Amino acid sequence: MSIAELSGNRFANINFHNRTAVLPSPAMRKLIVLFCFAFISCGKLKELPTEPGGPGGGEPVDPTATFTRVQNEIFTPTCAALGCHDSLGQQSSQILAPGKSYAQTVNHPSVEMPGLMRVVPGDPANSYLYRKITGAGITGDRMPQGGPFLTDAQIKLVRDWIRRGAPND
Repeated sequence: MSIAELSGNRFANINFHNRTAVLPSPAMRKLIVLFCFAFISCGKLKELPTEPGGPGGGEPVDPTATFTRVQNEIFTPTCAALGCHDSLGQQSSQILAPGKSYAQTVNHPSVEMPGLMRVVPGDPANSYLYRKITGAGITGDRMPQGGPFLTDAQIKLVRDWIRRGAPND
C-alpha cells in the first residue's frame, strides 16, 4: 500500500529519475498556500482601531465636536503647515486649509487606500483620516508625519466629530 493510499489521497507519489517524491495534492497545496499567505500577511497592516463598546466607542459623543473646532484646533495649526496639506504641498492631493478641507475630506476617497473614504460620517474606524492620526490600519506614516502626534483629546475631537455624522458646522 502506498503513502497516498494510507493518507486518503491527500498526497501523490511522483517518480522522478527513479526516485519517489511525496507531494501534497492540489487541494492540500491550496490550503498550504492560503495558510502561508495568512501567516505572512499578519502584521503587514497595523492593527485596526478598536473602539470599546462597538463602533464609535462606549463614551458619549461630545456635542461640541464640530468641524469648525477640528479645522481651528487641528487642521490649520498642525496639518495645513507649509509643505504638508497646504495649497503648495498638497500631500496625498489633500488640502486641509480653511475653505477647502471639508470638501476634500468627507466622503472623499483616500489616495493611499482608495477603498476607504478619508471620512465616513458616523464611522471613525472606517475613516482613513482617523486611522492616520491613530496610526492603525494604514499604509505610510502616522500623521502628523514625524510627530509630535495629536494628543488623546485632539484624537477624541476628530472621533466625536465623525461620530456626530461629520457635519460641516
